[in-house]
Amino acid sequence: MYNIMEEEEYEFEAADLPDDPCFCPQAEFNNKPDSLFFNDGVRRIDFVLVYEDEDKKEFEKSVIKCTNSARKRKKQHVIPRGLQVIDEKLMFVKIHMPWDVLCTYAEVLHIKLPIEPNDLSSRPSPWRFFSCITKHFYPSEDLITKETEFFTAPFEKNRLEYFYVKDRDQFFTQSMRSRMAYYILSRAPYEIRGKIKKFGITKLLDGGVYKAAYPLHDSRFNVRSKEEGCPSERLLLYEEWAHPKSFYKMQPLDLIRKYYGEKIGIYFAWLGFYTAMLAFAAIVGLGCFIYGFKTQDTSTWSKEVCHPEIGGAIVMCPQCDKDCTYWRLNSTCETSKKLCIFDNFGTLVFAVFMSIWVTLFLEFWKRYQAELEYEWDTVEFLEQEEQPRPEYEAKCIHERINPITRVKEKVPFTACGRCIRVSLGMGTVLFWLLLILASVVAIIVYRLAVFFSFSKKLRAQDLKELEPFKEYVTPQMATSVTASIISFVVIMILNILYERVAIWITDFELPRTKTEYENSLTLKMFLFQFVNYYSSCFYIAFAKGKVVGYPGQPVYLLGKYRNEECDPGGCLIELTTQLTVIMGGKAIWNNIQEVLMPWVKNLIFRYCTRVGSEKVIPRWEQDYQLQPIGKLGLFYEYLEMVIQFGFVTLFVASFPLAPVLALVNNLFEIRVDAWKITTQFRRIVPEKAQDIGAWQPILQGVAILAVATNAMIIAFTSDMIPRLVYYWSFSVYPYGDYSENTMEGYINSTLSIFNIEDFSNTSKPEKTPYWFNNITTCRYRDFRYPPGHPKEYEYSIYYWHVIAAKLAFIIVVEHIVYLTKFILSYIIPDVPDAVKEQIKREKYLTQVILHETNLKLVTKHLKPVTDNVKLYQRNTALECNAIL
Repeated sequence: MYNIMEEEEYEFEAADLPDDPCFCPQAEFNNKPDSLFFNDGVRRIDFVLVYEDEDKKEFEKSVIKCTNSARKRKKQHVIPRGLQVIDEKLMFVKIHMPWDVLCTYAEVLHIKLPIEPNDLSSRPSPWRFFSCITKHFYPSEDLITKETEFFTAPFEKNRLEYFYVKDRDQFFTQSMRSRMAYYILSRAPYEIRGKIKKFGITKLLDGGVYKAAYPLHDSRFNVRSKEEGCPSERLLLYEEWAHPKSFYKMQPLDLIRKYYGEKIGIYFAWLGFYTAMLAFAAIVGLGCFIYGFKTQDTSTWSKEVCHPEIGGAIVMCPQCDKDCTYWRLNSTCETSKKLCIFDNFGTLVFAVFMSIWVTLFLEFWKRYQAELEYEWDTVEFLEQEEQPRPEYEAKCIHERINPITRVKEKVPFTACGRCIRVSLGMGTVLFWLLLILASVVAIIVYRLAVFFSFSKKLRAQDLKELEPFKEYVTPQMATSVTASIISFVVIMILNILYERVAIWITDFELPRTKTEYENSLTLKMFLFQFVNYYSSCFYIAFAKGKVVGYPGQPVYLLGKYRNEECDPGGCLIELTTQLTVIMGGKAIWNNIQEVLMPWVKNLIFRYCTRVGSEKVIPRWEQDYQLQPIGKLGLFYEYLEMVIQFGFVTLFVASFPLAPVLALVNNLFEIRVDAWKITTQFRRIVPEKAQDIGAWQPILQGVAILAVATNAMIIAFTSDMIPRLVYYWSFSVYPYGDYSENTMEGYINSTLSIFNIEDFSNTSKPEKTPYWFNNITTCRYRDFRYPPGHPKEYEYSIYYWHVIAAKLAFIIVVEHIVYLTKFILSYIIPDVPDAVKEQIKREKYLTQVILHETNLKLVTKHLKPVTDNVKLYQRNTALECNAIL
């Protein structure tokens, strides 16, 4: 595939930058496939650029000559001065960072480096007594040794002697070297046209001038490197982290951070912490599910639905016009039993528990994140230290006065231009959100349309082909399942479309830094995903069955489709079905996509580019055969988990098994993501990150919203409040006939009566079942006065009692939960005391070092003056002696 030739070293100097960087003599490849160094075995390869060999036909030679000349011209400028370059024959450019360049850019990027070993003893773990057991759940200490902790300070070249430099080759880690190399390459100019300056490896990659740009893995993932002194950290990560056999082990976060950088490390730290916290929620949720499953046969109201003399004797009114017919209540027997699993008092307890759990999760994550910030030297990583994006710098053609420094600076657009860009972006986002809502309305229309068909077919008692599933398949269930599947497909399609739109809008807005870019894109994508994934759930929870009128005067959507009704037990079971389909389908699709797609692409790439007789493939070629990481990196991983977090918290009152499904999915997700980036992707360019960025306030917003949604689901979607009102008020005097509080008679009490003679011509059923003889009334789900009453078909006193109870429940529960959340947030400090002590100690040491350095500099400057004074005094004394 490749002509494996390696050029000799050439060190670019400021005075002799060559016109053609490809003139250096070439040497044969040294047949060391694991080598990370040049042929001299001293200089490390810090970054690799790849471009394509354009060996074309004779008639294309003139075109190729121009293209090659352009590439040489651009390559000449994109490789900055001071870097050492080795270039393979029209294929690879290997870059080395000399010591002086490393020191310069370490100071530019404010990289914190060791100054002194950490002398603060760590507090003993409360689990130390169980270390003989817990050690099996941690990576092997024989393979991954614990590194020495240091106090650190931002690097400065003129204070080099105060930094802990034992070995120059090891002082800057490989991730630091790669980060600095990419920083230089992303800002190296290659072309100037008038006022427009083109620079950065990113544009050259987008334009196809270069095919790839990446740092090297230090070894193969399954074979230890044969090179002397190579730590083979990739192999260690695979064996102790990414391998399926290590699924039960804790993650080696320090090694992940060291190898991939802080941004990757903080993601896996957050994912691991979220998964560990999910274990507590999953245990409680599973307990609530088991409680509901065990008590489903003891539910009084469910027994009444299934009883042949109660539910079998109640004739229900048609739920659509003309095509639907009358049906018996006991046809929903199995559905009512399944509803008891999710609609019980255990669900109420679990919803309150999850509201407290989400607060504890966020507060304890802040503490854990503070520890990581200190350990990984990102405490003082401020946004103003982050350099502008190359795309931003390239379009800086306008001048303005900086409001802080009061000096002139270049900006890409004026205040008016920025306002126009933001307005256009917001308008586009609003348009796409309306498009999503239109798709939701389309799904609702589908539900209304097919419900008529299902009601006509599935209520027929002589439908033999549905045996033995006829008792489980109701019109509502069939409609809900098919609509959920269609909704999931529409969601996936809209995701693909909007992803490109959101990126285009963010690029058009031109944020200054990468953090601003990611935050802007995060807000757009989450807003879209929120509406896309949750709108159908909000419809079922809070809109379906709420405004339906009554059989004599039904309410129509768009003047044509009669609004959909819930089962006599409520819409909770349909909401559970919707959540199961979307959560399960999303998890399965994402895992298939994350596992199969990179593996298949790599397999096809290796097959198409396989080398015939060549057996020895150098390290840089092996990495080139892997998949590149996307431009947005971890953005989609975070987005996937945050959407899942929404399902776990927003609608948990209807589906207590959501944390269990999320826990199982995340256990796979951690290892799948680890396996993917370790074995299937090129090494990611390390990036600095202090926290999880814009996802933190999004999680907090979801947590606040979750309290309201769960309280409203229990109040308006489930039947818990009407049952409580009946039990405590309407089952006994003065409204009921029972002497003690009971649930007996609940079904009969909550179904209103309708006279079939009051049907209008448009809604009266065309056919009646064979058993419908001499029946003058039917029942429907509502609280209205019966026919013949002075307030015929108006809301009864029961209705107003239920509404008052629902509103009171929401107010009380929300205030109790919000107060508890506030108290927990106040009493749990965001930064542990031990971390505060270490931060103060590190600042003190840094100040001492700075003071000593400045004192020496002052002493050095004052020394010549002191020497002159002493010389003057000595000469004066000699002159006096001579006179005497």
